[in-house]
Amino acid sequence: MFDELAPLDALSDKDFKTIYDAAVPALYKVAYNIVREEDAAEDLCHDALIKMTEKEMKFPSLNDAKYWLIRVVKNAALNYAKRRVLERKVYTRAFKEDQRKMDSGETALLKDETIQDVQHALEQLPDKLRIALQLREYTELNYKEIGRILGISEGNVKVRIFRAREYLAKVIGEDNVYMP
Repeated sequence: MFDELAPLDALSDKDFKTIYDAAVPALYKVAYNIVREEDAAEDLCHDALIKMTEKEMKFPSLNDAKYWLIRVVKNAALNYAKRRVLERKVYTRAFKEDQRKMDSGETALLKDETIQDVQHALEQLPDKLRIALQLREYTELNYKEIGRILGISEGNVKVRIFRAREYLAKVIGEDNVYMP
């Protein structure tokens, strides 16, 4: 059996199995507690063991080998966890940008449809109502100024604009108007 104090010079199959049996349960716990993914934790443990054999590491004792592997797994798990957080942020950002592009396309379509509906409804308005409403909405004149331009009273301007808006609401309907 493996002696705790005997140096591990060249790693024999027996020594590797001894290290594996002694270290893997602890390595897995360390990795899993950091990454919270079973497959990733197993991969990190195996990667640390591969690194140990590829570098032909020499340890004075089994505990030294175990501690070295734990440090390697801990660092690898932390790097993995950081990378996953960054990947999630990138995916989230990309998804949001795609969603905005999709929303902006839908929004543009809704705006265009609403503009067409309003223009069509405006064309159906009698001239005296349409002109009063256009002067109010497009030129932002007040009622008194519109009355002077049209040669009617301020009260009459208010009535025409009210009737024009009422007519548009009936023709267009609330469901067909895009309101951002």
